[in-house]
Amino acid sequence: MEQTEQHAASGEYLTFVLGREEYGIDILKVQEIRGYEAPTTIANAPAFLKGVINLRGVIVPIIDMRIKFNLGEPTYDQFTVVIILNVANRIVGMVVDGVSDVIQLNTDNLRPAPDFSSTLDTRYIVGLGTLDARMIIVVDIEKLMTSQDMALVEEAV
Repeated sequence: MEQTEQHAASGEYLTFVLGREEYGIDILKVQEIRGYEAPTTIANAPAFLKGVINLRGVIVPIIDMRIKFNLGEPTYDQFTVVIILNVANRIVGMVVDGVSDVIQLNTDNLRPAPDFSSTLDTRYIVGLGTLDARMIIVVDIEKLMTSQDMALVEEAV
């Protein structure tokens, strides 16, 4: 990762939990956080697209990140939340196991994503953040949500 990319990645991140891992996304992409409520299912949708909800008159697709990242069978409990995102001028909800907090990462505690073999898709990983004893996988949520395999937006901006 070039120095300019790494510098651009520093900032505030909302951290959330999926399974045993902690992830971080740019706080500026987050519109709100809601408790999980079962969405209206859509026929023939990919497994990770749980359905849609009506959010104050806006139909919002709901993506289950545990299914998207192949992290096992999702369970929904009192800690499960939906993070409402504003990406590429589109409102999208993502289901996560729980929200941790908002953290500040800078170039001192943010490292580039490791270079794995082609079997592991790291296109959406900005880097790995370290904060005390915590390791946070920083995700480029806009790049992920606008990717062709998500089919959420007509054309990536």
